[in-house]
Amino acid sequence: MSSTSKSSARVYTRRGDDGTTSIIGGQRVMKNDARIEAYGTVDELNAAIGLLQAMTNDSFLDNVQQSLFEVGCSLADEKTNTPPLDIVGIEHEIDKLSTDLPPLRNFVLPGGTAAAAQAHVCRTVCRRAERRVVELAERSGIVSPNIMEYLNRLSDYFFVLARHLNFIEGAPEKTWSKSCR
Repeated sequence: MSSTSKSSARVYTRRGDDGTTSIIGGQRVMKNDARIEAYGTVDELNAAIGLLQAMTNDSFLDNVQQSLFEVGCSLADEKTNTPPLDIVGIEHEIDKLSTDLPPLRNFVLPGGTAAAAQAHVCRTVCRRAERRVVELAERSGIVSPNIMEYLNRLSDYFFVLARHLNFIEGAPEKTWSKSCR
């Protein structure tokens, strides 16, 4: 495409300048609507995973990104059925990554290698996505429990993945030495 040719589809529409956006079906809602917050945070998680995947080249993360896009579609349209999400597959990955890890004795602080730190970012964004989905479920009553279970297990996966990434690189885990009591 030459630098002088014009694109036929603009990215900007200006329709959201008033703080609203369209959801599937054409209805306009505020951009801080619980549905927008839920699938927007899932989208944010997917972007964070994209960075982690670029750092690790882990093919399992490709599958997670595909599943999260389906979750986002389901959250964006209450009429969309949530496809079965592979919670057992996540549990299998957690078990596989955990086999060589030392037992936990302290709270783990985010850090270590850059990839492990990014896995912790994914974990915390995943937890926020889970909270947003729970809020949407409380308000609408139309969220599949499968989505909440998937996000809960996925955040566990990112915690174990962070520990695993530090372990295989020989990076010491940062731990919190105090107590909450």
